Amino acid sequence: MLTELPARAIRADDALRADTALRHFRRGRPVLWQGDFHGARQLLHAIGRRTRDVPLLKMLLIPLDADYTVPLRRAPDVRAACTEAFGASTEPKAIPLRELLGVIGAHEWRIKGVDVPVLGAKIHPHYGVFAPIRQEYLDLVAEAPVPEGFTAFDIGTGTGVLAAILARRGARHVIATDVNPRACVCAHENLSRLGYRVEVQECDLFPAGQADLVVCNPPWVPGRAHSELELGIFDSDMLDRFLDQLPQHLTPAGEGWLILSDLAEHLGLRTRESLLESIGRAGLEVVDRLDTRPRHRRAREDETTSLWRLQMARSRPAQ
Repeated sequence: MLTELPARAIRADDALRADTALRHFRRGRPVLWQGDFHGARQLLHAIGRRTRDVPLLKMLLIPLDADYTVPLRRAPDVRAACTEAFGASTEPKAIPLRELLGVIGAHEWRIKGVDVPVLGAKIHPHYGVFAPIRQEYLDLVAEAPVPEGFTAFDIGTGTGVLAAILARRGARHVIATDVNPRACVCAHENLSRLGYRVEVQECDLFPAGQADLVVCNPPWVPGRAHSELELGIFDSDMLDRFLDQLPQHLTPAGEGWLILSDLAEHLGLRTRESLLESIGRAGLEVVDRLDTRPRHRRAREDETTSLWRLQMARSRPAQ
């Protein structure tokens, strides 16, 4: 995020080497870059080969003038991207280069959009909102069986892409929720552009009432997000809270669709057994599971994405 120009920061340019920068970072001294912009990118890449510690990687700072101009050689014009991400600026600031690159990337995705074949249209992500680059989970939602004339909740809607698919599949009423106000604005814009009448609510998880189908694609990796751009990847407790609260928001014959990758299992961060225990503790049971292999080039060869179809257990535990 944006910060005041740090008084303790070390001013450095292209003469700074990665090992030296990393020593400064480990001593709590950020570096405010004064050299060539592309030199800063090369330095960050070199530091990234030496550590994956995100707080350390965020200590390489880029100066921003009051109008978001980057006062460095060969710097790109980031004024529009920063205004979208942070609003109007009135004074000079600094921003971690790692964060600025994310802001630039989000701006480019927002302009050109992401093709979504199952919708026959594009979705335009905003900064800080998870972009549907990996689309195998969209295919699962587009293919799983749904009852006629169903009502639906899309929990943690993000760009609104799943809400759009549910509306396209014939849902007579869809409510899309997200705790992130950026996501609510993004979802509303996308759904309006596509012509789908979906109610978007800013709230933590569930809206009031019940639905025949409740869909949730939570962050897949347990852990703490270090920036807004990581909120769609790292999850501290959303999955458990979703499962615990799901039964009270399902109609008697309703289903909850939980979309998860087994990436966390491969990384040793979550086990299949612990997931099934959480489902059972919530008074739910698995009625089906649809699996697919990710097509994204960065996915692991042994990774599986699953849509877990959940219903209220016939013999629920005492509350």
